[in-house]
Amino acid sequence: MYHGILPVWKERGMTSHDVVYKVRKIIGMKKVGHTGTLDPSVEGVLPICLGQATKIASLITDAGKEYVARVSIGRTTETEDSDGETVDIDRTWKKVTREQLLEAIAPLIGEIEQTPPMYSAVRVNGKRLYEYAREGIPVERPTRRVQIDEIELLDDRAVWEGEELTFDIRIACGKGTYIRTLAVAIGQALGYPAHMASLVRTRSASFEQKDCVTLDELQTYAEQDRVRDVLLPLEDALSDFPFVELDESLHEKIRNGQVLPLDETVAERGTTVFTIGGKALAMYNVHPTKPTLMKPEKMFPFNE
Repeated sequence: MYHGILPVWKERGMTSHDVVYKVRKIIGMKKVGHTGTLDPSVEGVLPICLGQATKIASLITDAGKEYVARVSIGRTTETEDSDGETVDIDRTWKKVTREQLLEAIAPLIGEIEQTPPMYSAVRVNGKRLYEYAREGIPVERPTRRVQIDEIELLDDRAVWEGEELTFDIRIACGKGTYIRTLAVAIGQALGYPAHMASLVRTRSASFEQKDCVTLDELQTYAEQDRVRDVLLPLEDALSDFPFVELDESLHEKIRNGQVLPLDETVAERGTTVFTIGGKALAMYNVHPTKPTLMKPEKMFPFNE
């Protein structure tokens, strides 16, 4: 059995569940999980967790992401991307300067409010929004706050002119951000309907495109019995936490998940990764009711 992170480059047309199914089939193991869905129309970095690493899938899901999106000004759709039916179209001749575009983008950086699109997987009263949308049932969508760390305009033009304007942006953001909703917001700030024409995820947590393999490449590695050559250690996904190498006297106690006297690093920095020979054995945090003790949050007994 493999234990680690397999960063896959998800191709357009596949769901995240499709990727998991194919990885299971290629490497011949069941304990495989993805780290947050990517729409079928989106390509990019999709870290896949194998074996013990499935225990930290939520940490990768909650970590920051980076995307490159193409924004199209002049038309908006039901889904806010290029797949949906047109809702509004503006065929007037448009002229937008670089300064106007940067002014439209600036207020969208930081903590902002977003209302998820109707065609999304957000649940309302136990039902997905896209299910309401398909049935034509109106429902109030919950507004939520998301974090946009950076939006970089990747087009160096000074002026955009035409009936339809397109430009690429790079977005660094937190969990739960809808990039297509961001594209619509940029259009609204300019006074036009807009949608997201295409999207590529270039980073998920610490994993980037350069770390990824395609499913075809993975098949080749599997046939050559070289899957471990492209498997990254689960420690890579824990790099935001402090690491403490264990004294030999604590090996068995930590391995057994015992509640222990509070470690200095845990007291000062919170959740801490305890290692043996650099390999993560457990994650500990302050005990919720006994502040002089620490207890395990996650255990990795087969990671050694």
